Amino acid sequence: MEKGSGNLDRLAITAAEGDAHVYLHGAHVTHFQPRGQRPVLFLSEKSSFVGGEPGKAIRGGVPICFPWFGANAALPSAPAHGFARLLAWRCGDVVDEPGGDVTATLHLDPNAYTRQLFAHDFEATLRVRVGAQLNLELAVRNTGAAPFVIEEALHSYFAVADARRVSIAGLETAAFFDKTAGGARKPPEGAPITFTRETDRVYPQTTGRATIEDPVWGRRIHVDKASSASTVVWNPWVDKAKAMSDFGDDEWQRMACVETANVGSDAITVASGGTHTLRATITVEALSG
Repeated sequence: MEKGSGNLDRLAITAAEGDAHVYLHGAHVTHFQPRGQRPVLFLSEKSSFVGGEPGKAIRGGVPICFPWFGANAALPSAPAHGFARLLAWRCGDVVDEPGGDVTATLHLDPNAYTRQLFAHDFEATLRVRVGAQLNLELAVRNTGAAPFVIEEALHSYFAVADARRVSIAGLETAAFFDKTAGGARKPPEGAPITFTRETDRVYPQTTGRATIEDPVWGRRIHVDKASSASTVVWNPWVDKAKAMSDFGDDEWQRMACVETANVGSDAITVASGGTHTLRATITVEALSG
């Protein structure tokens, strides 16, 4: 454990084949770098690092959206994307795995603040396994007497050389909801996604791999997932970037979000005593030639 930005506690994990930083605030992975490669995650230079109850969300890395995604329709005053990314999590075990990987476990339990917003008993656990890959598992256990419904996302920001030159494959045949067009449902585009303007899309019923191809840096970033039926793709582009106080005006050029999620019609019902586990695996591959 060490002190990171804002004097917040973070784990600095050194595995045989990669390094990572994980803040207890929000159980937030802010850095992942396979050995000998560029960093994989984007972190804004203007990000807030403010703890408390609640604190402020860290801009970049892998924020955890839970127990809702976006605005809370039933409680408009509630924080966007839920409270998990705003609170301090408890650090559990940090384990050296056979083969050289390192796994860290963090926990979040209900308290007076969360019960004002989500009147249910739960145990949330994030497992972060660091090596040549980054493996993330968000497990939510219902410890109450009645079922509850959650939305969730591993809101991963990826570092790219130039957002205008990357493409995202794997979603060519999927319809999507376009949040820049009032949530209108759009038909499949039949081609990899490219960024030419603000992009904010939810692809429901998508369970397969998505891949960011970055020709400038000569790499592909693969996002594989399990127990996830939604994929979210986001880049704020020029105007929205300028409107965000914790995001640099030109930083939209250096990031692309491809998020592992269950949102909207893909929301999850967790039975009393049940557990739902969302998984994402992030792998980097060099482009040949």
